Amino acid sequence: MPNLYVQSLHVHPVKSVAGAAPDEMAVEPWGPAGDRRWAVIDTTGAVITQRQQARLALASARPLPGGRVELSGPGMPALVVEVPRSGPLEPVVLFGQKIETVVAASAAAEWFTAYLGQDARLVHLDDPAVRRPVDPEYALPGETVSLADAYPLLLATNASLDALNALIAEGDHPEEGPLPMNRFRPNLVVGGPAAAWAEDGWRRIAIGDAVFRGVRECGRCIVTTTDQRTAERGREPLKTLAKHRRIGKSLAFGRQLVPVVTGTVRVGDEVRVLE
Repeated sequence: MPNLYVQSLHVHPVKSVAGAAPDEMAVEPWGPAGDRRWAVIDTTGAVITQRQQARLALASARPLPGGRVELSGPGMPALVVEVPRSGPLEPVVLFGQKIETVVAASAAAEWFTAYLGQDARLVHLDDPAVRRPVDPEYALPGETVSLADAYPLLLATNASLDALNALIAEGDHPEEGPLPMNRFRPNLVVGGPAAAWAEDGWRRIAIGDAVFRGVRECGRCIVTTTDQRTAERGREPLKTLAKHRRIGKSLAFGRQLVPVVTGTVRVGDEVRVLE
């Protein structure tokens, strides 16, 4: 096993819903294949996430061939949703940004409406190559992103999680730790003997066939306080991050990545820090 390696991979087909942990993952210019290509919206077109509906954590979207997904959740029948191949574009709003999507079949709307107890629809990002540019402050020309919060991929290291959990154990709410990695919903989890927070300085890394730019830290929100098994909220890790990991306006954990060279990454692949 190499010094730094991919311990696990994670793809979340529907934004804010549990996804899958494949052994390998194709990396496209806008992120992992199939990652955050779907989202739930309310009647105004605003994207619903765990920030508003913690119950989304208990639902699951299993990726199927061709971009389809199988939805499941407590008390709900499983539902396979086909990729909408036609239909008018539906503008949705994510962090104040308007993005054009395509609405999924009415059965998906009925499923999420029943599950969340509010009117909801499921939408699909049909063409990530053109629909949503990466933040121009950090992007190169032509870089785009899926319906992820801001950037194509999120990397986290076990070394930093261990350090954070040690700080939580010494803090005001030790009973809430240790926290699992799924609180942070990364795409790439790196194992091996990295120093805690070393990823803050990773500007360019290679994994498998792919190469990535490390663009900035990931600012964390209330979703990280949500137990992904119960949907109950606590106070950690935000209390501890506010004391120890404030970078500018961000409570930071993890590194945002943009693909430079696309390819396939696999569990066990060496993680090479180039810059």
